[in-house]
Amino acid sequence: MSESVVQLDKQQNGAGGEPLIQVDNLKKYFPITGGVFQRKVGDVKAVDGVSFTINKGESFGLVGESGCGKSTIGRTLLRLNDKTEGTVTFEGQDLHELSKSELRKMRTKMQIVFQDPFSSLNPRIKVGEAIGEALVDHGLVSRKDVKQRVIETMKICGLAEYHYDRFPHEFSGGQRQRIGIARALIMNPEFIVADEPVSALDVSIQAQIINLMSDLQREKQLTYLFISHDLSVVEHLCNRVGVMYLGTMMEMAPTEELFSNPLHPYTKALMSAIPVPDPTLKRERIVLQGDIPSPANPPSGCKFHTRCPMASDICKQQVPEYRNMGNDHFVACHFA
Repeated sequence: MSESVVQLDKQQNGAGGEPLIQVDNLKKYFPITGGVFQRKVGDVKAVDGVSFTINKGESFGLVGESGCGKSTIGRTLLRLNDKTEGTVTFEGQDLHELSKSELRKMRTKMQIVFQDPFSSLNPRIKVGEAIGEALVDHGLVSRKDVKQRVIETMKICGLAEYHYDRFPHEFSGGQRQRIGIARALIMNPEFIVADEPVSALDVSIQAQIINLMSDLQREKQLTYLFISHDLSVVEHLCNRVGVMYLGTMMEMAPTEELFSNPLHPYTKALMSAIPVPDPTLKRERIVLQGDIPSPANPPSGCKFHTRCPMASDICKQQVPEYRNMGNDHFVACHFA
């Protein structure tokens, strides 16, 4: 890791917590093939040079429109996707340099809660078995002790003992997401990627799941990467937030700083879409014009310039520098 990136990481650590995850210039391209022989003709640049640090015990939020690369980052951090370039380190170990046996041991420390709580569960396996199968697979608990451990974890996540022998289709969406959280939590992980865990749920159930995750973080000192397109949820749960657009980090800051003083035009547009609970107050809505460009052929210069109301010639020609504006507030914009 270069000296400049190390210095950037020190600044991005904010309050000076101990880093758990360090991401340096991460790129993930998916090949495009075509023709009779299915040769490679291009790349979908899903993640294009992203760097950030997540400290122990922190909730780091990633927000942005659908297709901006949030979920790809989460899956690449867990090595469910192989990187194209860059490094991802967990407690100082480069995850993409680990052997299969080393990675298998590391899996117990890193877990994921998927977006869809139904399709992520095997409909033919009872819930108790689904939650406990990783314990058996990794040999962490003897078979006779698995059920007791599963029931204890289910109760922590708001599920009853009698749910153990039921199948996924017998549960509501909120209960299924609790099952997904229990399945991740039972390994006693240090780091959890929560990939839009409440987006498919009713608002009242969303609040229950968010409060559950917040309580579990305090009790077990968990570290979260919380991926969402709902900024109000991120504001409630996260310590720091990164704003993604077309595979690039546009802005990153402590949550309170970002929501009180957004600097990037894209962040301001996202903020303007947050509903205001008071009907007497009205927020000026910023409506972005045009469609999101293709990640297979991103615009030159600033990727946001095709939709930005402030764009000028320099935005079309020159990639903006990602710089610290003070208060650990980083932004990539010529006019910030």
